[in-house]
Amino acid sequence: MEKDEIRRHDSFQSFDEICSIAEEKQVDFLLLGGDLFHENKPSRSTLVKAIEILRRHCLNDQPVQFQVVSDQTVNFQNAFGHVNYEDPHFNVGLPVFSIHGNHDDPAGVDNLSAVDILSACNLVNYFGKMVLGGSGVGQITLYPILIRKGSTAVALYGLGNIRDERLNRMFQTPHAVQWMRPEPQEGCEVSDWFNILVLHQNRVKMNAKNAINERFLPRFLDFIVWGHEHECLIDPQEVPGMGFHITQPGSSVATSLIDGESKPKHVLLLEIKGNQYRPNKIPLKSVRPFEYTEVVLKDEPDIDPNDQNSILEHLDKVSGLIEKSNRKAVNGSEQKLPLVRVKVDYSGFMTINPQRFGQKYVGKVANPQDILIFSKSSKRSQKEAKIDDSERLRPEELNQQNIEALVAENNLKMEILPVNDLDVALHNFVNKDDKMAFYNCLHYNLEETRKKIGKDSDVSKFEEEDLILKERVKERSSHPTDTPQFTSSMQSFENIRSKNVTGIGSAASFSDDEDTAQILSSANRGRKGSSSASRPSRDASELGKSSTRGRGRGRGRGSTGLKQTTLDATLGFRRSQSRSTSVKVQSIADDEENVDSASSEEHEINEVESSSENENNEISKGRGRKRAAPRGRGRGTTSKRGKKSDNSSVHSVFMNKLDDDDDDDAEEIARRFNKPQP
Repeated sequence: MEKDEIRRHDSFQSFDEICSIAEEKQVDFLLLGGDLFHENKPSRSTLVKAIEILRRHCLNDQPVQFQVVSDQTVNFQNAFGHVNYEDPHFNVGLPVFSIHGNHDDPAGVDNLSAVDILSACNLVNYFGKMVLGGSGVGQITLYPILIRKGSTAVALYGLGNIRDERLNRMFQTPHAVQWMRPEPQEGCEVSDWFNILVLHQNRVKMNAKNAINERFLPRFLDFIVWGHEHECLIDPQEVPGMGFHITQPGSSVATSLIDGESKPKHVLLLEIKGNQYRPNKIPLKSVRPFEYTEVVLKDEPDIDPNDQNSILEHLDKVSGLIEKSNRKAVNGSEQKLPLVRVKVDYSGFMTINPQRFGQKYVGKVANPQDILIFSKSSKRSQKEAKIDDSERLRPEELNQQNIEALVAENNLKMEILPVNDLDVALHNFVNKDDKMAFYNCLHYNLEETRKKIGKDSDVSKFEEEDLILKERVKERSSHPTDTPQFTSSMQSFENIRSKNVTGIGSAASFSDDEDTAQILSSANRGRKGSSSASRPSRDASELGKSSTRGRGRGRGRGSTGLKQTTLDATLGFRRSQSRSTSVKVQSIADDEENVDSASSEEHEINEVESSSENENNEISKGRGRKRAAPRGRGRGTTSKRGKKSDNSSVHSVFMNKLDDDDDDDAEEIARRFNKPQP
């Protein structure tokens, strides 16, 4: 609450008191259970104040009485790799050991936490930072910090916060969580070590998958410091059948105004000798007093549900809570404004404005704006829930779901990006300001998917070869077997096209646009395939002649009619080419058997040039063999040389004779290619 003018210093005062108690009691070290910071990226002001408190209490001339005998490079994963009091440049009198929690956990590309800043300043020994190795659920190995002082040996295990669902699965997966035990040494057996575990996870939850069961933990542990839970249950509790005790210190300040946080805050002073320990709880005096109560309106007599004043009279119990808090604070050193929370079950009643209610308590309580919180009993029956529509739409009653719950309801079946990983990425992006959260999620899942695909490489290779084979079969079925002949003939057809283009340009004096459009259309038709290359070349010459004849009759229409003609010609030629391909292939193949490619080129060139006049005569006789060029023309037709005919009538005649002329085309081409060489 650093932006709250009244409560902004509360957490620093509590932390300063904790460090003062440690100095006063001359403890060997201070052990923190995570969430030293409430924000993942704390402000500069918060960092500076935290460093000032640690520097004030931790750097002094007090001698450190214990020794770390384990491999410190494994225990402390930083650039220095040793406990802070062994650094010759620092005089550390109070070592602080801390894990990270779910609020200040590592994030970003370099996987750094705010606690890493304090560790780099040599003020905190940061341990319990896990790198989740392996595939799938992951794998972690816990190495203890081995501490010896005289005849007492302590093995300190640390497990920083991991997402509860994942850690739950890891504990139930064989060999996913490995615990390293101290090696036996002279005068110190494995059983002589006092084993302490510090962790920061959900402990009590309705959903068993979203918490860690105490029975997941190994039995060789002696004492467990359980972080994350804010309720102060400082007295160690034994877990039946497991042989270890659990203490839950709770938070040092009230972060959320609930019943669990209203209990007095304590720290635990733990004294260890051999395998025995003695707990001593010490209350914190600098904590702001917090009073909590609940009111059920339907249980209160003489309340009119529609009278707001009568509801206000029964809710006005804040004055009594303030007096109760003041009586408790008489023995304290400093009297602070108390926190007050009244939880109201308003089933069947109307609500009131909490801000307006708290205005008369400004200066008397620390949280006047949110004294009241309204809720409804979840166990009410349908008969009791007869509320009008206006009451049903009140904002206080709306179900505030998070995005994870909404996604879970839709039951998205995502194969590459799991919904759980996207939940974590969204949480890191929003709450931890991690700009790379979604990128890292995508990159990790893509790598995992590639690994899975790589395992099935043999199967995918077989499928790929099968796909290539099908492609080849498809190509062979779509193209004739005489493919080599087309390549030799293609060169000659390119020459034919070039000659015909030249002939068109010299025979007629078209305008530039018309000439270009016709030449391009004939050239494009010639590129459709080597099997039909000779036909577009003849068509181009005919197109030029027909255009010459129609020049004076449709000039005013511009290039629009010509483009339409070119498009219709292309469509008409494609139809005729597809039907006569087999005949032309056979005739070309016969020519290749008799003559070489050079003579074939000359023969085809001469033949096409000499046949242009014959084709012109055939068109004027009305055989309709070249029906595609005149289709759709508004500039004259080629059925009779000097006669002007209607466009639609010519179009219908040519379309009706489409099927009859295909056979004539095939016979003409076969006869022409089988002629003896001149």
